[in-house]
Amino acid sequence: MEITKLDQMFDILRPLPNKRLVAAWAVDAHTICAIHEAVTNDLIEGILVGDEKLIQKVCAEEKVDPSVFRIVHTPTDIAAADKAVAMINAGEGDFLMKGLLSTDRYMKAILNKERGLMDNGAILSHVTVAEVPTYHKLLVFGDVAIIPLPDLAQKVAITNYLIKVAQFLGIEKPKVAIQAASEQTLPKIPSCADGAILAMMSRRGQIKGAVVEGPLGFDLIVDKESARIKGVDSVVCGDADCILFPNIEAGNTFYKSVVKLMNGELCAIVMGARVPAVLTSRGDSERSKLYSIALAAMLA
Repeated sequence: MEITKLDQMFDILRPLPNKRLVAAWAVDAHTICAIHEAVTNDLIEGILVGDEKLIQKVCAEEKVDPSVFRIVHTPTDIAAADKAVAMINAGEGDFLMKGLLSTDRYMKAILNKERGLMDNGAILSHVTVAEVPTYHKLLVFGDVAIIPLPDLAQKVAITNYLIKVAQFLGIEKPKVAIQAASEQTLPKIPSCADGAILAMMSRRGQIKGAVVEGPLGFDLIVDKESARIKGVDSVVCGDADCILFPNIEAGNTFYKSVVKLMNGELCAIVMGARVPAVLTSRGDSERSKLYSIALAAMLA
Protein backbone atom coordinates (compact mmCIF):
# COMPACT_ATOMS: atom_id res chain seq x y z
CA MET A 1 0.00 0.00 0.00
CA GLU A 2 1.42 3.38 -0.99
CA ILE A 3 0.83 6.00 1.67
CA THR A 4 -0.31 9.26 0.07
CA LYS A 5 -1.52 11.05 3.23
CA LEU A 6 0.28 11.15 6.56
CA ASP A 7 -2.72 9.94 8.56
CA GLN A 8 -2.75 6.69 6.54
CA MET A 9 0.24 5.60 8.63
CA PHE A 10 -2.21 5.01 11.48
CA ASP A 11 -4.06 2.36 9.47
CA ILE A 12 -0.76 0.56 8.86
CA LEU A 13 0.21 0.57 12.54
CA ARG A 14 -3.04 -0.40 14.30
CA PRO A 15 -2.99 -4.12 13.35
CA LEU A 16 0.69 -4.46 14.31
CA PRO A 17 2.14 -5.18 17.78
CA ASN A 18 2.73 -1.88 19.57
CA LYS A 19 6.28 -0.53 19.67
CA ARG A 20 7.53 1.14 22.87
CA LEU A 21 8.34 4.85 22.65
CA VAL A 22 10.75 6.37 25.17
CA ALA A 23 10.35 10.16 25.29
CA ALA A 24 13.21 12.23 26.76
CA TRP A 25 12.15 15.18 28.95
CA ALA A 26 8.48 14.76 27.98
CA VAL A 27 7.20 17.57 30.18
CA ASP A 28 5.38 19.79 27.66
CA ALA A 29 1.77 19.70 26.50
CA HIS A 30 2.50 19.11 22.79
CA THR A 31 4.68 16.08 23.47
CA ILE A 32 2.46 14.56 26.16
CA CYS A 33 -0.75 15.10 24.17
CA ALA A 34 0.76 13.67 20.99
CA ILE A 35 1.98 10.56 22.83
CA HIS A 36 -1.38 10.26 24.61
CA GLU A 37 -3.21 10.32 21.28
CA ALA A 38 -0.83 7.72 19.85
CA VAL A 39 -1.32 5.46 22.88
CA THR A 40 -5.11 5.80 23.05
CA ASN A 41 -5.34 5.12 19.30
CA ASP A 42 -3.45 1.85 19.87
CA LEU A 43 -0.42 2.89 17.81
CA ILE A 44 2.31 2.57 20.47
CA GLU A 45 3.13 2.14 24.14
CA GLY A 46 4.39 5.36 25.76
CA ILE A 47 7.15 5.87 28.33
CA LEU A 48 7.68 9.43 29.58
CA VAL A 49 11.08 10.27 31.08
CA GLY A 50 11.15 13.54 33.00
CA ASP A 51 10.15 15.39 36.15
CA GLU A 52 7.08 13.51 37.39
CA LYS A 53 5.53 16.56 39.07
CA LEU A 54 5.75 18.56 35.82
CA ILE A 55 4.31 15.64 33.84
CA GLN A 56 1.41 15.19 36.26
CA LYS A 57 0.74 18.96 36.20
CA VAL A 58 0.56 19.05 32.39
CA CYS A 59 -1.65 15.95 32.35
CA ALA A 60 -4.07 17.62 34.76
CA GLU A 61 -4.13 20.85 32.73
CA GLU A 62 -4.69 18.99 29.45
CA LYS A 63 -7.16 16.48 30.95
CA VAL A 64 -4.89 13.60 29.98
CA ASP A 65 -5.00 10.35 31.96
CA PRO A 66 -1.40 9.77 33.14
CA SER A 67 -2.11 6.09 33.85
CA VAL A 68 -1.85 5.30 30.12
CA PHE A 69 1.90 6.04 30.31
CA ARG A 70 4.81 4.60 32.19
CA ILE A 71 6.43 7.60 33.89
CA VAL A 72 10.14 7.42 34.76
CA HIS A 73 10.99 10.26 37.12
CA THR A 74 14.17 12.10 36.13
CA PRO A 75 14.76 15.61 37.52
CA THR A 76 16.62 17.39 34.67
CA ASP A 77 16.54 17.45 30.88
CA ILE A 78 20.15 16.24 30.48
CA ALA A 79 19.58 13.35 32.87
CA ALA A 80 16.32 12.53 31.07
CA ALA A 81 18.08 12.31 27.69
CA ASP A 82 20.77 10.03 29.14
CA LYS A 83 18.16 7.87 30.90
CA ALA A 84 16.02 7.53 27.74
CA VAL A 85 19.04 6.38 25.72
CA ALA A 86 20.05 3.95 28.49
CA MET A 87 16.55 2.45 28.44
CA ILE A 88 16.79 1.89 24.69
CA ASN A 89 20.16 0.18 25.11
CA ALA A 90 18.70 -1.98 27.88
CA GLY A 91 15.90 -3.17 25.59
CA GLU A 92 13.16 -1.33 27.48
CA GLY A 93 12.08 0.66 24.40
CA ASP A 94 12.02 0.42 20.62
CA PHE A 95 12.46 4.05 19.57
CA LEU A 96 13.25 7.45 20.99
CA MET A 97 11.61 10.89 21.03
CA LYS A 98 12.73 14.40 21.95
CA GLY A 99 10.51 16.33 24.33
CA LEU A 100 11.10 19.87 25.61
CA LEU A 101 14.89 19.80 25.59
CA SER A 102 17.23 21.40 23.11
CA THR A 103 18.33 19.44 20.06
CA ASP A 104 22.01 19.63 21.03
CA ARG A 105 21.37 17.96 24.40
CA TYR A 106 19.22 15.27 22.79
CA MET A 107 21.85 14.60 20.13
CA LYS A 108 24.67 14.58 22.68
CA ALA A 109 23.01 11.67 24.48
CA ILE A 110 22.53 9.74 21.22
CA LEU A 111 26.12 10.42 20.08
CA ASN A 112 27.82 9.61 23.40
CA LYS A 113 30.69 7.25 22.50
CA GLU A 114 30.35 5.04 25.60
CA ARG A 115 26.60 5.12 26.31
CA GLY A 116 24.94 6.35 23.10
CA LEU A 117 23.13 4.70 20.21
CA MET A 118 25.72 4.87 17.43
CA ASP A 119 27.65 2.07 15.77
CA ASN A 120 31.14 2.73 14.40
CA GLY A 121 31.07 4.56 11.09
CA ALA A 122 27.33 5.34 11.21
CA ILE A 123 26.17 8.70 9.87
CA LEU A 124 23.32 10.41 11.70
CA SER A 125 20.87 12.38 9.57
CA HIS A 126 17.44 13.99 9.76
CA VAL A 127 14.65 12.89 7.41
CA THR A 128 11.35 14.75 6.98
CA VAL A 129 8.13 13.63 5.29
CA ALA A 130 5.83 16.49 4.28
CA GLU A 131 2.26 16.67 3.05
CA VAL A 132 2.22 19.89 1.04
CA PRO A 133 -1.16 21.18 -0.20
CA THR A 134 0.40 22.59 -3.38
CA TYR A 135 2.16 19.33 -4.37
CA HIS A 136 0.54 16.14 -5.66
CA LYS A 137 2.32 13.63 -3.42
CA LEU A 138 4.24 13.30 -0.17
CA LEU A 139 7.78 14.70 -0.19
CA VAL A 140 10.63 13.03 1.69
CA PHE A 141 13.64 15.31 2.21
CA GLY A 142 16.79 15.99 4.20
CA ASP A 143 18.93 17.06 5.88
CA VAL A 144 17.32 20.03 7.65
CA ALA A 145 18.63 19.76 11.20
CA ILE A 146 21.84 17.79 11.80
CA ILE A 147 24.52 17.95 9.07
CA PRO A 148 25.30 21.60 8.23
CA LEU A 149 27.22 21.03 4.98
CA PRO A 150 27.24 17.34 3.98
CA ASP A 151 30.20 16.03 2.03
CA LEU A 152 29.75 13.48 -0.76
CA ALA A 153 29.91 10.45 1.56
CA GLN A 154 27.29 12.01 3.84
CA LYS A 155 25.10 12.83 0.84
CA VAL A 156 25.23 9.18 -0.21
CA ALA A 157 24.10 8.17 3.30
CA ILE A 158 21.31 10.77 3.35
CA THR A 159 20.13 9.68 -0.10
CA ASN A 160 19.93 6.08 1.08
CA TYR A 161 17.94 7.14 4.16
CA LEU A 162 15.49 9.06 1.95
CA ILE A 163 15.07 6.02 -0.28
CA LYS A 164 14.50 3.75 2.73
CA VAL A 165 11.79 5.99 4.19
CA ALA A 166 10.08 6.39 0.81
CA GLN A 167 10.04 2.62 0.38
CA PHE A 168 8.50 2.20 3.85
CA LEU A 169 5.76 4.56 2.63
CA GLY A 170 5.07 2.11 -0.17
CA ILE A 171 6.93 3.83 -3.03
CA GLU A 172 8.62 0.91 -4.78
CA LYS A 173 11.20 2.93 -6.75
CA PRO A 174 11.39 6.51 -5.42
CA LYS A 175 12.38 9.42 -7.63
CA VAL A 176 15.16 11.32 -5.87
CA ALA A 177 16.10 14.88 -6.83
CA ILE A 178 19.52 16.29 -5.88
CA GLN A 179 18.85 19.98 -5.38
CA ALA A 180 21.42 22.59 -6.43
CA ALA A 181 21.56 26.20 -7.59
CA SER A 182 21.47 25.11 -11.21
CA GLU A 183 20.67 22.09 -13.34
CA GLN A 184 24.02 22.55 -15.09
CA THR A 185 27.05 20.55 -13.98
CA LEU A 186 29.20 23.45 -12.79
CA PRO A 187 32.46 22.21 -11.18
CA LYS A 188 32.93 25.40 -9.15
CA ILE A 189 29.59 24.87 -7.38
CA PRO A 190 29.96 21.80 -5.11
CA SER A 191 26.23 21.04 -5.02
CA CYS A 192 26.16 20.86 -8.83
CA ALA A 193 29.21 18.60 -9.04
CA ASP A 194 27.94 16.34 -6.25
CA GLY A 195 24.51 16.15 -7.90
CA ALA A 196 26.06 14.85 -11.11
CA ILE A 197 28.18 12.30 -9.20
CA LEU A 198 25.20 11.01 -7.21
CA ALA A 199 23.11 10.65 -10.37
CA MET A 200 25.90 8.67 -12.03
CA MET A 201 26.35 6.50 -8.93
CA SER A 202 22.67 5.62 -9.17
CA ARG A 203 22.92 4.73 -12.84
CA ARG A 204 25.87 2.44 -12.09
CA GLY A 205 24.10 0.70 -9.22
CA GLN A 206 26.13 2.23 -6.39
CA ILE A 207 22.93 3.77 -5.05
CA LYS A 208 20.16 1.20 -5.35
CA GLY A 209 16.37 1.16 -5.33
CA ALA A 210 15.66 4.58 -6.79
CA VAL A 211 15.93 6.88 -9.79
CA VAL A 212 18.36 9.64 -8.79
CA GLU A 213 18.63 12.84 -10.85
CA GLY A 214 20.88 15.83 -10.33
CA PRO A 215 21.85 18.50 -10.18
CA LEU A 216 18.41 20.11 -10.36
CA GLY A 217 17.20 23.60 -9.48
CA PHE A 218 14.20 23.59 -7.17
CA ASP A 219 11.86 24.77 -9.94
CA LEU A 220 12.67 21.69 -12.02
CA ILE A 221 12.15 19.38 -9.06
CA VAL A 222 8.53 20.41 -8.52
CA ASP A 223 7.45 21.67 -11.97
CA LYS A 224 7.53 19.69 -15.23
CA GLU A 225 6.93 22.82 -17.30
CA SER A 226 10.09 24.49 -15.95
CA ALA A 227 12.06 21.38 -16.90
CA ARG A 228 10.54 21.39 -20.40
CA ILE A 229 11.41 25.05 -20.93
CA LYS A 230 14.98 24.49 -19.76
CA GLY A 231 15.38 21.37 -21.88
CA VAL A 232 15.85 18.86 -19.06
CA ASP A 233 14.18 15.53 -19.79
CA SER A 234 13.87 13.40 -16.64
CA VAL A 235 11.08 11.41 -14.98
CA VAL A 236 12.14 13.00 -11.69
CA CYS A 237 11.36 16.58 -12.77
CA GLY A 238 7.96 17.67 -11.51
CA ASP A 239 7.34 14.29 -9.90
CA ALA A 240 10.04 13.89 -7.23
CA ASP A 241 9.35 11.74 -4.18
CA CYS A 242 12.56 12.76 -2.39
CA ILE A 243 14.79 15.84 -2.27
CA LEU A 244 18.39 15.93 -1.07
CA PHE A 245 19.24 19.50 -0.08
CA PRO A 246 22.83 20.73 -0.44
CA ASN A 247 23.07 22.29 3.02
CA ILE A 248 21.14 22.82 6.23
CA GLU A 249 20.08 26.37 5.33
CA ALA A 250 18.29 25.24 2.16
CA GLY A 251 16.65 22.26 3.87
CA ASN A 252 15.64 24.08 7.03
CA THR A 253 14.15 26.99 5.09
CA PHE A 254 12.03 24.60 3.03
CA TYR A 255 10.98 22.69 6.18
CA LYS A 256 9.71 25.86 7.85
CA SER A 257 8.16 27.20 4.65
CA VAL A 258 6.05 24.04 4.35
CA VAL A 259 4.45 24.81 7.71
CA LYS A 260 4.45 28.61 7.89
CA LEU A 261 3.68 29.53 4.26
CA MET A 262 2.08 26.43 2.69
CA ASN A 263 -0.08 25.24 5.63
CA GLY A 264 1.48 21.81 5.23
CA GLU A 265 1.87 18.96 7.69
CA LEU A 266 5.08 17.09 8.30
CA CYS A 267 6.83 14.51 10.40
CA ALA A 268 10.52 14.08 11.11
CA ILE A 269 12.92 11.48 12.47
CA VAL A 270 16.64 10.92 12.88
CA MET A 271 18.15 7.90 11.09
CA GLY A 272 21.54 6.28 11.43
CA ALA A 273 21.31 5.35 15.13
CA ARG A 274 20.42 1.85 16.29
CA VAL A 275 16.76 2.88 16.55
CA PRO A 276 14.70 5.64 14.92
CA ALA A 277 14.63 8.85 16.93
CA VAL A 278 11.83 11.41 16.67
CA LEU A 279 13.24 14.90 16.24
CA THR A 280 10.76 17.70 15.69
CA SER A 281 11.15 21.37 16.51
CA ARG A 282 9.96 22.44 19.95
CA GLY A 283 7.63 24.80 18.07
CA ASP A 284 6.10 22.07 15.89
CA SER A 285 2.43 21.23 16.35
CA GLU A 286 1.02 18.35 18.35
CA ARG A 287 -0.18 16.86 15.06
CA SER A 288 3.33 16.98 13.62
CA LYS A 289 4.66 15.17 16.67
CA LEU A 290 1.92 12.52 16.32
CA TYR A 291 2.83 11.90 12.68
CA SER A 292 6.52 11.71 13.64
CA ILE A 293 5.73 9.10 16.29
CA ALA A 294 3.84 7.06 13.69
CA LEU A 295 6.68 7.24 11.17
CA ALA A 296 9.28 6.20 13.75
CA ALA A 297 7.07 3.33 14.93
CA MET A 298 6.76 2.08 11.35
CA LEU A 299 10.53 2.15 10.89
CA ALA A 300 11.12 0.54 14.27
